[in-house]
Amino acid sequence: MTGRQVTAPLLRRAPLRTRLAVITSAAVALVALGVCAAAYVVIRHELVRQLNLQLTQQANLIAQEKRDQPAGPLYGECVWLSAPACAQIVTPGTGDRAGKGEELVLPVTGATRAVAEGSRPAYYSGITLRGHRMRMLTTPLRGHRALQLAIRSDTADQGVEQAGRLLAAVGGAGVLLAAALGYLASRTALAPVTRLTATAERITATRDPAHRIELSAAKRRRPDEITRLADSFNTMLDELEQSVTAQRRLVADASHELRTPLTALRTNAELLARADRLSDRARDRAAAALGRQLREVTGLVNDLIELARDEEPQPLVEPVRLDRLVAHGVEQARGHWPGTPFTAEPAPCTVHGVPARLARLLSNLLDNAAKFSPPGSPVEIRLTAAEDATVLTVRDHGPGIAAEDLPHVFDRFYRSRQARALPGSGLGLAMARQIARAHGAELTAERPEGGGACFRLRFPLSWPNQSPTDVNFPS
Repeated sequence: MTGRQVTAPLLRRAPLRTRLAVITSAAVALVALGVCAAAYVVIRHELVRQLNLQLTQQANLIAQEKRDQPAGPLYGECVWLSAPACAQIVTPGTGDRAGKGEELVLPVTGATRAVAEGSRPAYYSGITLRGHRMRMLTTPLRGHRALQLAIRSDTADQGVEQAGRLLAAVGGAGVLLAAALGYLASRTALAPVTRLTATAERITATRDPAHRIELSAAKRRRPDEITRLADSFNTMLDELEQSVTAQRRLVADASHELRTPLTALRTNAELLARADRLSDRARDRAAAALGRQLREVTGLVNDLIELARDEEPQPLVEPVRLDRLVAHGVEQARGHWPGTPFTAEPAPCTVHGVPARLARLLSNLLDNAAKFSPPGSPVEIRLTAAEDATVLTVRDHGPGIAAEDLPHVFDRFYRSRQARALPGSGLGLAMARQIARAHGAELTAERPEGGGACFRLRFPLSWPNQSPTDVNFPS
């Protein structure tokens, strides 16, 4: 197994911060090392080019001055740093230094003789002479001769070595800086994720969704992907907290509302258990009270179940003739409230929805209006189709809604002072708003001029064009 095969699983098992730091550091380090390596190559090439240029210039001068010079050494002080340090002219027949004893100052090879013969062009080479590194140019001359010209390259070699050491130090510092910057970048970039993880763990430990991820004002002004993730997580926590709070309030309110009827049921049941000690009239009165309380508790429990199942999807959406639904609901309300006149002005219109749920919404509004209407006072129902919405209004002429009660009329179990002496559980209007929201509609309460209360249900025309799968409906 290779080192790369071992490193890859270790990196995959490492924390995200470590992986991000390693990847960032490696990328920056590779760039830094690449720049240093390129700089070294450029410096070395430039210094060698300067030596080659110097040799070429000197060779041109010597070729003009020594055009008729016979073969042999021209300059022999090869230890000098001046240019040229040493030079010689050779012919194809010139032997090497060890061969014929000629006092040549530069080594002669087969390549040198090939240049003299004219079968090879001029070339540069590096040699070591008397312990000194030198740069040598071999170039052809007229008359089947070749000029060898050499200059010490110590200075250039030392410059290349110094540049190499300096660039190596810069590259090492760049790698260390890249590692530090990579760690800092990963820590800064993943700070919201770290806070998100800590918040999630704290919520898991405390089961309290009130915790939030703190974001600075600068982050909020210039949000990035991580900041948007944190905002989305905070939004999710807001919804979760509201849901948990609503559930807790529902349980608390339900337990409070159920306590009284259940106590009455138990009292009447214990009373009927001793029916042999009661008169026929008392027994009938207790049985009637027990049946009435059972119906109230049953209705209350059914309402609670429907409210608790707020987000259960029901793909039962279909076009509904709202005017016909209103006419049918008014007829039923007249049967339930014979002492209350209902006047309806339904205009023909169609909306998309669940007919049974819309009928329940309308029934709750009509029952609420009739309950607060004085005997003989009318309940007015009006249905209009505007350019941008379909609007249903239900108005009564009762005592109306007090200013302090108006923000709470749709809260679960909320009952105003006028309603506490009347039958009901305080769930009808809450259920009506829930059904309206599930249908994309808006239900509001108003205090119209002339007294009474007015409930306005507005269906936007854009919602009916949606597919039934676009919206969830409670059962």
